[in-house]
Amino acid sequence: MKRSMVLSRCGVSLLAWVALAACGHDPAVVGASEEAPASTAPVVANSAPVVAVAPSASSAQAEPPAAPVLPDGLLASPERTAPLDVDKDGAQACPAGMLLVDGDYCPGLAENCLEWAKVRDPSAKGVAQRCLRFAPKSRCLGPTQHRRFCIDEFEYPNLRGVKPAVMVDWYDALRACDTEGKRLCLASEWTLACEGREWLPYPYGYVRDKRVCNFDRPRPEPEPRFNDFAYPRKIAAEVSRLDMRVASGVLQGCVSPFGVHDMTGNVDEWVINEDHFNPVGGEKPPFVSGLKGGYWGPIRARCRPMTTSHQEVFRFYQVGFRCCADALDHPDGVADTYVRQLGRWREHEGLAPLPQK
Repeated sequence: MKRSMVLSRCGVSLLAWVALAACGHDPAVVGASEEAPASTAPVVANSAPVVAVAPSASSAQAEPPAAPVLPDGLLASPERTAPLDVDKDGAQACPAGMLLVDGDYCPGLAENCLEWAKVRDPSAKGVAQRCLRFAPKSRCLGPTQHRRFCIDEFEYPNLRGVKPAVMVDWYDALRACDTEGKRLCLASEWTLACEGREWLPYPYGYVRDKRVCNFDRPRPEPEPRFNDFAYPRKIAAEVSRLDMRVASGVLQGCVSPFGVHDMTGNVDEWVINEDHFNPVGGEKPPFVSGLKGGYWGPIRARCRPMTTSHQEVFRFYQVGFRCCADALDHPDGVADTYVRQLGRWREHEGLAPLPQK
């Protein structure tokens, strides 16, 4: 069946979520007047913006504020073990709110894990794939590809001090980026923006530290109540119970070498999986959708891996996204090929065509 791409669920659009949250409304329940299947659920869960207050003159020379407290009570650490390498040309090369990524992407990367996390709960899927410490210097196993593009500094809605949107499916993310004159990131773009020019396993370095980024928070008790997500009236309460997001920009150490915030942990981020357009042999191509970065739970939450098992209509309490765009000067042109292929895919799926620039 053809799927029409829309942002609204129960009359609430993804872009309107920002205004609703700013006005103190709960966008997860607006317009939900009767119980219905999950397909009519709103696209985002409730998120209260954190309003920054300018310091008074008397406090201007006071000691710096204490480190923010993470959802499990730990104090966040601002320490990075890898240097920042923010491009000075970014302000001229990218639209406001976006950062320039200019470097070499490695398609095949060898990373040497020196210490794996011990599995304490066999039912906790993905725990065994958490690497606590990598050997310095990853090694590229083939030719690199030069990239130059722009990426949102924060997770959507790309606002410092606001928690990122969740309960978003891949179609919603694609359309929201289109509406802003951007595009959903390619998986390879997202990876380079996270790894930096040194191809780091974590955006801040080689050692896993749950004080730096919002991951490895405890699993919920009880586990997600899946039936609650079938009824709009119950979604907001269940998302709120499970929610361990932090506001964008709060974790000063969770920044990639290019200056991009919260790329590992916090919320999973939708991307375009290029492998969909490059199937191997006669194998069935993977979904065009992929999830990068992981969320706040005890999962991989690294720069390189991608979850490819969720199709485009999947949405859940920890799923969000951010947008990319071509650089305003000297773009790499890599995305053009996939944008054309995605246009044909959208036509086949009965979706609205891409906006003309």
